Amino acid sequence: MDLAAWLRLTLVPGVGGEARRALLKAFGLPEAIFAAGAGALSRVVESAIAERLLQHDCAAAIDTALAWAAQPGNRLLTLADAEYPQLLLTADDPPILLYAKGRVELLNRPLLAIVGSRNATAQGVRDAEAFARALGEAGLGVVSGLALGIDAAAHRGALATPAGTVAVIGTGADRLYPARNEALAREIAMKGVVISEFPLATPALAGNFPRRNRIIAGLAQGCLVVEAAPRSGSLITARLAAEAGREVFAIPGSIHSPLSHGCHQLIREGAKLVEAARDILEELRWDRAGTTSTKPALDLDPIAAHEEQVLGCLGDTPGTLDLLAQRSGLTPGELLAILLPMELAGRIAQLPGGLYQRLR
Repeated sequence: MDLAAWLRLTLVPGVGGEARRALLKAFGLPEAIFAAGAGALSRVVESAIAERLLQHDCAAAIDTALAWAAQPGNRLLTLADAEYPQLLLTADDPPILLYAKGRVELLNRPLLAIVGSRNATAQGVRDAEAFARALGEAGLGVVSGLALGIDAAAHRGALATPAGTVAVIGTGADRLYPARNEALAREIAMKGVVISEFPLATPALAGNFPRRNRIIAGLAQGCLVVEAAPRSGSLITARLAAEAGREVFAIPGSIHSPLSHGCHQLIREGAKLVEAARDILEELRWDRAGTTSTKPALDLDPIAAHEEQVLGCLGDTPGTLDLLAQRSGLTPGELLAILLPMELAGRIAQLPGGLYQRLR
């Protein structure tokens, strides 16, 4: 019955988050809200909202949501739940209720947001996956929006690590969007967690995604933008993160690439320029135990220890990723996480045909 009252509070249309929070502040719990008369509610919210709350019939939607929550792996988290992400409570307009599918414990573990363009370049995709993997190996999970391009790459990189990943979606939790990421979404639901504030069966509406972005920013200790055009949704997420007091990071790129302009704009506005995962870990004063420390950790990046090994395997002639894997004993995913910062540092170059060459 308690959960049904929380659902009812969120399912009545035309009642925004500010009105819901005002009612909760005044009456305590949803049951008390619906037990009060229209007159009492009207002293807190507009009369039209009070009438709508008391008269709207959403019993069928409540039953559907409760049946969904009864399925294995599904949860409904309210503001009153201990498992509700505590960092999200410090953000503006925290959702009253979250639909969660997967490992809800990840929501209260340290996370970094990684976001960027849906139309990412091949290099941007490699960067996002490599950064996510390196951060995950250091104990910092990744939160993103399950979109094509950078988001999907970040999720894939994080899934390969114990830290896991959180996908915040802009549809109902029973809908997978975009369809091309359906397999990825299912893997995240098994190994990480997929969350949404939107009622079940909510379609992919354009206005939902900026709202989703505030949750991504609110869950994370910082936000990394990999590639972004000016006025993109990724910049919205980054600015929401900054407004919430989170660190903002951006990867620089070519001045000729439109997808670098958004990152360069953020850097001009004060975002930290990063070239390797260790730049983020040091800025956050991160240690291997997954906590912040009082002094920067200078040798935390797990890929740094393997750089000399990779250079030795590469030798003086260009080699493919598969060749490096055979020589080093590392997986292709591990190698990508190692090769990226080496390329950014000018120690190696990537050539056409998937070849890597050592630079003197």
